[in-house]
Amino acid sequence: MSEYAIVVDNVSKMYKLYDKPTDRLKESLGLTRKQLYKEHYALRNLDFRVKTGETVGIIGTNGSGKSTILKIITGLLNPTEGKVEINGRISALLELGAGFNPEYTGIENVYLNGTMMGFSRAEVDAKMDDILEFADIGEFVYQPVKTYSSGMFVRLAFAVAINIEPEVLIVDEALSVGDVFFQAKCFRKFEEFKKMGKTILFVSHDLGSISKYCDRVVLLNKGIKLAEGTPKDMIDMYKKLLVNQLDVEEVIAAQTKHNGLTEEVSEDSAEKTEDMPKQKEAEEEKEQTLPASDDKLWKSCFEINPNVNEYGNGKAEIIDFAVIDERGNITASIEKGSVFKIRSKVLFHEKVQDPIFTYTFKNVHGTAITGTNSMYEKVDVGVAEAGDVYVCTFEQEMSLQGGEYLLSISCTGYAQGDFTVYHRLYDVINITVISDKNTVGFYDMNSKVTVEKEQ
Repeated sequence: MSEYAIVVDNVSKMYKLYDKPTDRLKESLGLTRKQLYKEHYALRNLDFRVKTGETVGIIGTNGSGKSTILKIITGLLNPTEGKVEINGRISALLELGAGFNPEYTGIENVYLNGTMMGFSRAEVDAKMDDILEFADIGEFVYQPVKTYSSGMFVRLAFAVAINIEPEVLIVDEALSVGDVFFQAKCFRKFEEFKKMGKTILFVSHDLGSISKYCDRVVLLNKGIKLAEGTPKDMIDMYKKLLVNQLDVEEVIAAQTKHNGLTEEVSEDSAEKTEDMPKQKEAEEEKEQTLPASDDKLWKSCFEINPNVNEYGNGKAEIIDFAVIDERGNITASIEKGSVFKIRSKVLFHEKVQDPIFTYTFKNVHGTAITGTNSMYEKVDVGVAEAGDVYVCTFEQEMSLQGGEYLLSISCTGYAQGDFTVYHRLYDVINITVISDKNTVGFYDMNSKVTVEKEQ
């Protein structure tokens, strides 16, 4: 058995972008010698290896080349430069059902897909019961798939891809298909694959799953590999990348230097290992520094909800806000169990007696999950004069389950006994909670469990 299941060697993928369709035609007919296209590199000089039995994650922002490299590895695309070596039979959970014929029944499509993956009819027959049980779409397997709901379609496609027991499994965001019960079934199967020692290459925006399942992670940005390492280190770097706090040029320069040194002195690994703690120390020291407010607005680090519900009487204005993780980074991703801060900066345009600062977390369905305010926390502000700027910071431990949440912040109060909203930003940003252990419900009770056999 080969040491490496996947070897990606200096792979680049370039697309030609034409301003007009006629330019493409002119070039194809040889009517011009002038270059009529712009070169766009979806991937540039990408190198990484996946050991047999290893689970490797690929993360990066949209457009970083994650799906492109998976399509090249599975043979759906050809690289412009470089090569990919695969040792083992692959099953890919990419564009589920892409090879299905809508006129064929579910059963017929199972055989069709099995044949496309290189299986004989006898091998598909041997797996048919497992596939149908996993898909769980009943008598619909005997109907043309054009009559299926989208949910039934992806369930059958997933069942076919996951039950042929490949040596190498390629996954691109496919574990979130179907309803919550089917998703749980998908993750159980995924865990079974991992325990069986299968090689898995896993692309996902779900950082909790990346943290939980992956042995190593590759971080991409605009088609270039920024770094690879432990899930924790790469997620930390990715979080900074998301809010434009990562010096990409510095990281690329460090990566290039590291690669050059590796090629030059391959036997000097011990010396490099000694330098790594110092480098990490310097990085951690750098992370602790929150960007000064006069450099740029904190909120510029976030993707603001374009449909934010904003209102108030204008006596006060939230001019800036931030979510800050335990390392001092402004980020929209918080690790479950860590201490983090929510900070808002409010400018008062008129005199306000006892302003109240608030925050609330809602789930994606709009249900308020938790929140608090300065009044509940028994913090009396007193009188805020016109022109005053106040900064309110809430510090707490993140106990919400892993997932996506919407953050609302406001400045309110009571004027002549009536509740008054001075400025409110409902669902202003999305917050991702990263977790490798979720419990039942909205938040974790952080239980300590002991189990003893009675004598």
